[in-house]
Amino acid sequence: MFHQRLGCSSISFRHQELATALHTMRNAGFEEIDLGALPGVCDHVPYVLDAGAVEAVTAVVLQSGMSVRSVNGDVGDLNATLDAGAREGRDRHLEMLLALASKTGAKALVLPCGAIDHEPKRGLTEDIELVAAELIHASQRAAEFGVELWTESLHYFRLCWNTERAQLLADRLAGSDVGIVMDFSHIVASGGNPVDFVSRFGERIKHVHLRDAVPATDTEPGNINLSIGNGQADFAAGLSALRDFGYTGHFSLELETRDVTHDERPAAAAKAASFITDLI
Repeated sequence: MFHQRLGCSSISFRHQELATALHTMRNAGFEEIDLGALPGVCDHVPYVLDAGAVEAVTAVVLQSGMSVRSVNGDVGDLNATLDAGAREGRDRHLEMLLALASKTGAKALVLPCGAIDHEPKRGLTEDIELVAAELIHASQRAAEFGVELWTESLHYFRLCWNTERAQLLADRLAGSDVGIVMDFSHIVASGGNPVDFVSRFGERIKHVHLRDAVPATDTEPGNINLSIGNGQADFAAGLSALRDFGYTGHFSLELETRDVTHDERPAAAAKAASFITDLI
């Protein structure tokens, strides 16, 4: 029904229980998902994640018949200095997320690009170096589970919130196996350009999130919670740039939108999928 490389993030239906959300996405015509595991954003995966929870979530996903492209998770602020106890907790949480990615057949685990704060905890250079070191460590652990490690390297609300900081992080990840997730909405909200993002990071882009946005103004912050077509993202130009660069990865509608009701959401997701399918 839709392009074979286009899926939908479970975050799009975060208001539903996981089994219901999977059923909704399948009925809308999707066959592939990103599995949201972001505390405070999407509770489809418990934040307190132990072996039993991994097995329970895996069973629900496998029973749905949906394939999983990535697990979109969080193990805490990657630019925070940890004591021994906090380090042990992070490593345990990372291991459980990687086990979940492996058991559900996901290609990768996605981690953020730092704390939900533009201000560094010590200094920008030191913070970005710490984020890079944590991501590289996570990628090495991911390899043990047979999955990849990707980062959403530009996230409007996190440390690496614009193209300049995404570039700084990418420079420190050079030579590693950490891939980049491109998100149209975060790029646009930060005042960036998707075509420029592709030209800078195209070789490292492994996955693409699709949602609309408007950039910040002198009086209003950027808005990333818009349905496709209701913002200023130039999807035609951005997808064309990806195609010209030779991008062969997948795309996911991450419709954490606030301009439709929950009842309207399945039809809105299907409409967005049809629109993007034509552009891919």
